[in-house]
Amino acid sequence: MLPRSPRELTPRKVAPLAFLRWIDSWAGIDEPVASTEKRVDWPRIVPFALLHLACLGVIWVGWSPVAVAVAVALYLIRMFAITAFYHRYFSHRAFKTSRAMQFLFGVLGNSAVQRGPLWWAAHHREHHLHSDEEEDTHSPTRHGFLWSHVGWITAKHNFPTRRERVKDLLKYPELCFLDRFDIVVPLAMFAGLYGLGAWLGAAYPELGTSGLQLVVWGMLSTVVLFHATFTINSLAHVWGTRRFQTNDTSRNNWFLAIVTLGEGWHNNHHHFQGSVRQGFRWWEFDPSYYALRAMSSVGLVWQLNPVPAAALEKRLEKRA
Repeated sequence: MLPRSPRELTPRKVAPLAFLRWIDSWAGIDEPVASTEKRVDWPRIVPFALLHLACLGVIWVGWSPVAVAVAVALYLIRMFAITAFYHRYFSHRAFKTSRAMQFLFGVLGNSAVQRGPLWWAAHHREHHLHSDEEEDTHSPTRHGFLWSHVGWITAKHNFPTRRERVKDLLKYPELCFLDRFDIVVPLAMFAGLYGLGAWLGAAYPELGTSGLQLVVWGMLSTVVLFHATFTINSLAHVWGTRRFQTNDTSRNNWFLAIVTLGEGWHNNHHHFQGSVRQGFRWWEFDPSYYALRAMSSVGLVWQLNPVPAAALEKRLEKRA
């Protein structure tokens, strides 16, 4: 059967489809995309916008040591899931692990509200194929800082999972489920936070926390995590140094490496993307790599791809 023409996607069909995708991200996934223009899918991004607005709830719920600790823990755990697994494992296959660990960290990465593992990996692989070319949907040199940082994720043509880029992952139905129903895990997480906060508030009132307080601080953690992650798309292509001559504007940035648990060594990564280690030198802080090394020592992951000696030889004569 031939694919339907974009003309068939009338407004009467598009609007209900956008709302349906709040629940089922694969709804209409085989429909042709009519345009690659920078057009925001307004109905689809309502939950994303509400997540940001909900952070203002901190004015009413206040704070407590428990809420701050939960927010920090959520940030670190989920950032590791994004950097080590969504990026280095699902996108680049830089190490191997079991199917159970693959699913566990797929769930943890999904809880970061950065869509499913297949969608994330597909877009990232596309980025490396066309880095800083016109087809690179989040290149700051091509599309500007704001679009490269957050605008691209709101565009209609960037919504579908490009399944042709992740054929190696499509064979796992549990990963397909996470990708298709990418709202389930975040909703379960926030429900769990509410239950935990309500229980702590009732059992240990001296802690000064509540269900709603933990939910709001969980949302704060999620929003900070989102923007920290996507500084690698935006800032890591304009701010920092270049050790290697690559065909893009990728840069190394120690500050971004700290906030993203090692992803800031972006020029290193673009020079040799197959390495599980992004801080090539001992002084380049890469806690995601250290954690993966620890996991490998107990058999949770294995075959960590090293940095080949040849990859360290082709340097710039002078750092930019």
